[in-house]
Amino acid sequence: MILSVLSETGASDASSDPAKPTLKDAQEQAGQAAGWVEQNWSTWLSVGLRILLIIVIAFVLRAVIRRAITKFVDRMNRRSESGATTALGGLLVNTERRRQRSEAIGSVLRSVASFVILGTAALMVLGAFKINLAPLLASAGVAGVAIGFGARNLVTDFLSGVFMILEDQYGVGDSIDAGVASGEVIEVGLRVTKLRGEQGEIWYVRNGEVKRIGNLSQGWSTAAVDVTVRSDEDLDKVKDTLTAVAEDMSKSEPWNEMLWGPVEVLGLDSVLLDSMVVGVSAKTMPGKALTISRELRWRIKRAFDEAGIRIVGGIPIQPEGETPADPTAGMSAPSAYASSTSPQSLAASPIPPANLSK
Repeated sequence: MILSVLSETGASDASSDPAKPTLKDAQEQAGQAAGWVEQNWSTWLSVGLRILLIIVIAFVLRAVIRRAITKFVDRMNRRSESGATTALGGLLVNTERRRQRSEAIGSVLRSVASFVILGTAALMVLGAFKINLAPLLASAGVAGVAIGFGARNLVTDFLSGVFMILEDQYGVGDSIDAGVASGEVIEVGLRVTKLRGEQGEIWYVRNGEVKRIGNLSQGWSTAAVDVTVRSDEDLDKVKDTLTAVAEDMSKSEPWNEMLWGPVEVLGLDSVLLDSMVVGVSAKTMPGKALTISRELRWRIKRAFDEAGIRIVGGIPIQPEGETPADPTAGMSAPSAYASSTSPQSLAASPIPPANLSK
């Protein structure tokens, strides 16, 4: 009897203790969880399928667009190679330059396409999770403005490099004058262009700092030489000598390949009291104007020496039988305060008379 009373008392205490879970409570919680899962599994499935579909479409679209850009770049390369097969095309078209230009354009287009597609897909995935994108877009806008102000030079360099490549303003192998530096282009980047100067130095020029560009390697160049002779020279003789030099150079190797037109004697550029300037010009290959000008001066000087034509700037030839002028005739008398042992005083002092007593 006592045991039955104790068991009833313990059972009533256990049932009255709310801190101890019972089997009935566990069953109720499991039922609620199963009901919640049953109510929301369709939503989860639809959200997961939507995210999976967004990711698959984004990567497929990215692969298709990148492949299309690659085919476009390959077509540009084949077109440049076919243009270089002709005689004139081989001179005007630099295959390596066109290849690098097309590769740079393709790289920029692929990067832009990947950024746009993947960025849009990321925003769509966040929207599928019911995330409010308004604060995120506002923060991104503020951060973009701050970065734009802080890195405006970098953005300017990048945009300038893109337009330089798209417009084909210059390429590898061209000789350009960029204002801040000049030389041969050895690398074209989206931010920096590398130039090799005349003394072998390498210039790193930011694309955003280039305000004007003079390309010396596109189309053709002009070699201009000014020949200065005495005003009493025979013009017909001078013209005949220059014409002979021009004809001989046009037939000589390798100058005939560098010349894209005949060497022309333009005529008198100026006539002064003691000199005349005769202009000589020639159309040359791009970047060969300086070489042609130097060779022209070399040949003209030798031809003038053989023809007896004097060029202004040399020492006047004294006629036979005449004594040379005294170089000290135009010198002023030395000052009383000057040193008597200086070279000027000694040169201007009178020559002592010879001793006639001996």
